[in-house]
Amino acid sequence: MLNTVRDNLSYDNDMATITSGSRGEGIEMKGSDLDVMRPIRYIEVCENTNIRVDPDKTYFTIVTEDTQPGFTQLRLAYIGHGKSLKILEQCDMIGDEYYFSNSKFKYQFSGNLWSNMHGPCLSDKAGLYDMAYCLHSKSWVTQAKQWITRPNNSWPGYDVKQAIFKHGVLFVPIGSMKEDLGDLEWRISFSVGEKLLMYTFTHTQLLCYALMKIMLKDVINPLLLKIDKDCEELVCSYFLKTIVFWISEELPPSIWKAERLISCFMRCFNRLTYCVEYSICPHFFVPDNNLFGNKIKGLSQKIILDQLRSLKCCDWQCILLSNQLKNFHNFQFHFSRELTYSQVDSVKKLLFSMIQTADGVLLTCNFEKGIHRIFSSKSSKIKYLYSYYLSKFCYKSKHFVQFNDKSGNKNMYRQYNACVSTLLRGMGHDAVSGWLMLASFFYRTNQYDKALNIIEHSLLKCSPEKLFQYKHLSRVHSEFLSLHLFKKMNIVKLWKCLILDYVIFAKNSEIIATELQIDVKKTEYLIPPVQFAYFLRFLCHYNFHNTTKLLESIRNLQRTIQDDYFLSLNIERAACYNMLGVSFEMTGDMDSARLGFINSIVNDPDEYCNAAFQRLSLIW
Repeated sequence: MLNTVRDNLSYDNDMATITSGSRGEGIEMKGSDLDVMRPIRYIEVCENTNIRVDPDKTYFTIVTEDTQPGFTQLRLAYIGHGKSLKILEQCDMIGDEYYFSNSKFKYQFSGNLWSNMHGPCLSDKAGLYDMAYCLHSKSWVTQAKQWITRPNNSWPGYDVKQAIFKHGVLFVPIGSMKEDLGDLEWRISFSVGEKLLMYTFTHTQLLCYALMKIMLKDVINPLLLKIDKDCEELVCSYFLKTIVFWISEELPPSIWKAERLISCFMRCFNRLTYCVEYSICPHFFVPDNNLFGNKIKGLSQKIILDQLRSLKCCDWQCILLSNQLKNFHNFQFHFSRELTYSQVDSVKKLLFSMIQTADGVLLTCNFEKGIHRIFSSKSSKIKYLYSYYLSKFCYKSKHFVQFNDKSGNKNMYRQYNACVSTLLRGMGHDAVSGWLMLASFFYRTNQYDKALNIIEHSLLKCSPEKLFQYKHLSRVHSEFLSLHLFKKMNIVKLWKCLILDYVIFAKNSEIIATELQIDVKKTEYLIPPVQFAYFLRFLCHYNFHNTTKLLESIRNLQRTIQDDYFLSLNIERAACYNMLGVSFEMTGDMDSARLGFINSIVNDPDEYCNAAFQRLSLIW
């Protein structure tokens, strides 16, 4: 649901966003990366040109005469205004016709961020994200027409089939490896339809699929790697999903009951063995497309089949060969009024992993659509999720940089109100970071009283029971999270009550304190909330010439750094020592200032990002 709501907001005039893969399906597992599809909105694919043409869009038609099932060529039919040169550069000419090149299309999106190219995807250097730029057809394709009318045992239902049919299909930039067609083939993708099918699964169906994925990752692939490393990647989770789809269509829904989990799992496992034995795994939407194709054959086929048969001898207990599940019979569940340490730690990990899933890749945000969904949705859960994303987007908004226009009082007043409005909307995603951003804005606009009121309010919220991403847990958290009040809260309310997040300033931010301006010259800047609050408090009292209060603020800042209060990482300490050094420098204590900047450099020796190097050289 988090991914779906984010996707509904993440689009602009050029691209939409679709979270796919394990996270998009809701089966996120250990080590799962984030797969994102980005359909280009100014290009449409159709099987014929008997449609109403939008003059601003480019249209390609499907050509399947020389392609394998599940693949197509794309022939240029109409070029939209303003895109003609760009589109033609990405086409190859055959005779009098232009055909879209998948490699040229993909190459235009590669760069420093998306530097690695594999299959239809571009990935970042760390391998955390897979981005697949693709095309969309609003109409269903002939190759999959039989799926609409294919008989089944009431799964999927009529409404689900119609929703999948109405969405159409996607085209990803990868061919079937036929040498004569090369870069001119595109694979037809049913990614959105597959997500909608996954959303209809019962809990037992989800568990079967999850167990099959665990078997593949923890048991089958390691066995194959020991024998022949070339066999390891031949069976993928997409094949497993396809098998579960086929069995779900063949069996009545009444079969998928919790008490029949083992028999359902073994049915899926036996089907995988059968598919490998006969080297056939029909695509769920286009059965003429054999997913195994020329991949699983010869010696590789024999090796995989031997391993599956040996595992089958263990019956369902083969799953216990997984490190994740081998000790499941030793699990003991104690239900008490107070959560154990391990349970609290699990709650904490769940809250932060859901934040990471929620944040994902919010590249753009259609704010008006979000507001409309909040007011029109009947589900309070959906409203909260849309509110969360709009808050997160406003919090990271770069529109604050507009508040520097000196053209006139009326215009400045308008900009001021817009800036405050955006900052107020940015308070709905955690306990204090939005408040501190607003306090920083008031400090920057010389409204020190307002800033101090918000700072004091924020410091009260930074209490020991709050959760910070890398902070160790204590008994206080066990008692606190056991309260009935929190057990009944939805996820967004829990985040707002319990989570302390970094205060994040965009590159060249105009609302960060002037004293920290050089920290945002090259990149965005993350600051731990408690220490930033004390630093802002110091700056306000410094401008009020309140010596007692400013020295008290420095001592509090110094003590929270020494006690590692809501601090865990060296990069966090580096930011804190930077602020401490600035504080001492402003009060004239240059020796302490130097020591602060040196400590910052020790914790973060990256000269490009850490402004302590520059500050230290200026002092010397």
